[in-house]
Amino acid sequence: MNLRIVEDDLSGEAIRALVALHLDGMHAHSPACKVHALPVEKLRQPGVTFFSAWAGDALAGMGAIKALDDTHGELKSMRVAPDWLGKGVGEAMLLHLLGVARARGYAQVSLETGSGPAFEPALRLYRKHGFAPCAAFADYVLDEFSQCLTLRLR
Repeated sequence: MNLRIVEDDLSGEAIRALVALHLDGMHAHSPACKVHALPVEKLRQPGVTFFSAWAGDALAGMGAIKALDDTHGELKSMRVAPDWLGKGVGEAMLLHLLGVARARGYAQVSLETGSGPAFEPALRLYRKHGFAPCAAFADYVLDEFSQCLTLRLR
């Protein structure tokens, strides 16, 4: 698959629809108070860099990285479009975001995600690439609906 990953300003209809799908999915599998996925306007805030993945003219996925400080980044809004599930898009986006983190000189990348069967495919991907459970970071609270993972880059 020839996948092109680009920095995205979130102005396109397809990417806005995928963000909405992502938010709907998070709300379907977690209590509203435990949904930390960002809407379009928050994905545009300073410190967040958003990327879209394209196969030709088809939107295949998305992901973002948020600067927590000069040495620590957070992965946000990782999502693969339904037609592209199981085709390596999520892994390609994860590797791209880790490359961005390394280029920025981050020592660590962390993420918060949900718990339960709907989150298992993403958790398998993160574990495959060395992410391990960690204490809560930023404003997150660990409980039966929320878990945090981290990866040391250096």
